[in-house]
This record gives sequence, C-alpha cells and structure tokens, in this order.
Amino acid sequence: QVQLVESGGGLVQPGGSLRLSCAASGPIFSTNVMGWYRQAPGKQRELVARITVAGSTDVVDAVKGRFTISRDNAKNTVYLQMNSLKSEDTAVYYCNVNEYYSDSTKRYWGQGTQVTVSS
Repeated sequence: QVQLVESGGGLVQPGGSLRLSCAASGPIFSTNVMGWYRQAPGKQRELVARITVAGSTDVVDAVKGRFTISRDNAKNTVYLQMNSLKSEDTAVYYCNVNEYYSDSTKRYWGQGTQVTVSS
C-alpha cells in the first residue's frame, strides 16, 4: 500500500512562490505516473501537472510557464514548483500516484495541502 505525504503549502502573496513536495512510502510499481491535482472551493478537482518515470510531463495551460513538476525516482518523491502565483491558484493541492498494471490501475491520493494566494 502506497501512502503519500505532502508538504510545502501555505499562505503567499500574489507573485510569490511555493514548492510542494510529496513523498511516497512503500514501493511503487515501476509503471507509474505521479502528479498534482487541485480543488478550489465549490469546484471539482482538476489536474495541474503529472510526470512519468522517464520524466515526460503534462502541465495544464492555466499554470504552464509558472509551475514546474519534477520527481526524484530514488526518493519516490514528486515536486511542484509554483512561481508567479495568482489568487486563482488558491486551492487544496493533492498529490496523486497511479500505478498501471496490465489489467488494472491503482490510484493513491495524499491528504491535501492548502495553498492560499492573497495579499
């Protein structure tokens, strides 16, 4: 069973930066994707960015050029560097790991970390 522990959220002024980290405990299946989602009040959870084991990334347009996702496979850790933060980035950010088996997919979620962008 994979457990995900996030850190790095907080309150930041518009234009500021934060770095989120998510460490996975336990072994992760070799075919996996790690990612970050977010959920703002009254809205559905949405993808922010994801990254494969090989380092291929997928970043949504709303944060492209401002957010960077990376991972350290040796540490089973994924990061989200968030720059030029805007008020609309305010949300609970969730770490996600998907393990892809030949006949199924296992999905794991972190507990969420609050990011608030406000002056």
